[in-house]
Amino acid sequence: MATMRSGLPRQILRLCPSITPNPVLRRSQSSLHPSTQKKPLKDRLPLGTWDSHMHVVEPHYPVIANAAYKPTPHGVDEAIAFESSLGIQNVVLVQPSVFGFDNSCLLDALRHIGPSHGRGVVVIDPANIEAKTLAEWHSLGVRGVRVNFKSAGKIPSPGELERILLAQAQLVRPLGWVIQIHVSLDVVPILERIIPRLGVKVCLDHFGGPDPPTVKWEQGESFTPYTLPGFSALVSLLQAGQTYVKVSAPYRLSADEKLRDLESMLREFLHTAPNRVIYATDWPHTRFSGINIEPFTELCLRLCGSQPGLAERVFRRNAEQLMDEPIP
Repeated sequence: MATMRSGLPRQILRLCPSITPNPVLRRSQSSLHPSTQKKPLKDRLPLGTWDSHMHVVEPHYPVIANAAYKPTPHGVDEAIAFESSLGIQNVVLVQPSVFGFDNSCLLDALRHIGPSHGRGVVVIDPANIEAKTLAEWHSLGVRGVRVNFKSAGKIPSPGELERILLAQAQLVRPLGWVIQIHVSLDVVPILERIIPRLGVKVCLDHFGGPDPPTVKWEQGESFTPYTLPGFSALVSLLQAGQTYVKVSAPYRLSADEKLRDLESMLREFLHTAPNRVIYATDWPHTRFSGINIEPFTELCLRLCGSQPGLAERVFRRNAEQLMDEPIP
């Protein structure tokens, strides 16, 4: 199994200077506090940081007929330039839903990046995949499969969810892969009963898929994450040790521009299960435009604070543990 190492390969880093920086990211520097301008964000992220959830969309790969959206091309070179602008050395490529079971785009991107600096999460049909194929993908850096209900707006029954996850687990368990699940937070109590039976690690996308209420912060209203259906179950799963959560895609979840609701959730994750929290950008932010991920990244760094080793865990170590270490 390839070892995860810090830093993009030199031949990849050479691509970056020739690509124009993201203008949104460039403008954001002027809005930072003067004290932080002296040391850019990319110089404050832990060495070897992983973006644990991002996508590559090349235009020459076929999109499925019933795709939920029409993707905008965002190739691997553009992805590398974006990550380098944040100071991120390593990436986890996640299969976009628009490609269905055809993982060709992701696999080719992994070949380009290399298994020392890239990992992949694919989408498979358990009835039409061979163990030999999965083993070949493993050598490229694939370390997980994704089950996505939320993007399609589908609410699985408990029986359907159990059947699908058990079928996926049976295939990936011998490889030590993770199952990445994208569901609404209110489905997590069902997962709480299923996950202990899978025998694999599980990662929940995008804060676990919450739907935070509208809070009138300026009028003194407050928010407690435990009022969200499924949040207590999510915390219990994180504490049990087999489940991780990606803190990512805040713009998909919160109506508060200051992200105070998600900040409350992240604080609780870090307090109750710091070894199970993973940072990600969700680049290129499909179905959204003009997203600047730096303020959210700053928030994650700030909440890690001065606690020894916490930022390194959230930005690097937990991702490596999820992707390449035996199930706890």
